[in-house]
Amino acid sequence: MSDAPLIALEHVTVVRDLDRSGRPALDDVSLSIDAGEHVCILGPNGCGKSTLIKTITRECYPLAREGSGVRILGRDRWNVFELRERLGIVTPDLLAACSSDATGRDVVLSGFFSSTRIFRHHSPDATQRERADALLARFGVAHLADVPVWHLSSGEAKRVLIARALVHDPESLLLDEPGNALDVAAHAALLDTMSSLARAGVGVVLVTHHVSEIIPEIERVVMLKEGRVFADGPKAEVLTSERLTALFGVAVEVHRYGPRYRLTT
Repeated sequence: MSDAPLIALEHVTVVRDLDRSGRPALDDVSLSIDAGEHVCILGPNGCGKSTLIKTITRECYPLAREGSGVRILGRDRWNVFELRERLGIVTPDLLAACSSDATGRDVVLSGFFSSTRIFRHHSPDATQRERADALLARFGVAHLADVPVWHLSSGEAKRVLIARALVHDPESLLLDEPGNALDVAAHAALLDTMSSLARAGVGVVLVTHHVSEIIPEIERVVMLKEGRVFADGPKAEVLTSERLTALFGVAVEVHRYGPRYRLTT
């Protein structure tokens, strides 16, 4: 595992499609996350969470300004395909890109080629196929190896994508809104999966607007609001009713049930 931080942002501003307020997606953000650290990036829709993930994965680039910089695993320049071997990524965009006649096994194998399916020029070897099948089995979806992705439920597809993200034994797993569109059972299974990965030593960076998705292994919460870091610190200190009310703009009460948190309005 690298001794360098997973990501170190210094005064980073990222402009995408400006909203009606005219503000950038990320606005002068400074943030460091260690490799192997379990962190939740929490905030309402439109706060810059997904842009932060895309900045880490090199899908978005910040404005070039003096004093601004992005270093990922200690480097400011990366071959994107090499970087994707060090990071496991599960995003809604990826799920949409995999919605085709590609099978569960194809999707997992595509992780070796940084694609979303196996194309004609790809030639997975026996070791890669064995690894893909082992990961499908690990997450309880071995029976979906030959099933087209468009036949899978949202929960099944998420498990396949997590298997894909782990083909290279990455140091950290980036999960962008993983619980969206899941029913109660699939959501509970997803949380169990995230916890087991965190306990196994994989760093988990969870991006969400649901406090209930913050697994016990996550001890640090970074709140984003309007493209800026609103709060950053230990989970027990950050997740207060007052802060969450200010973050989401609606009166809420936070309730703790052992290591888990819930909100009520």
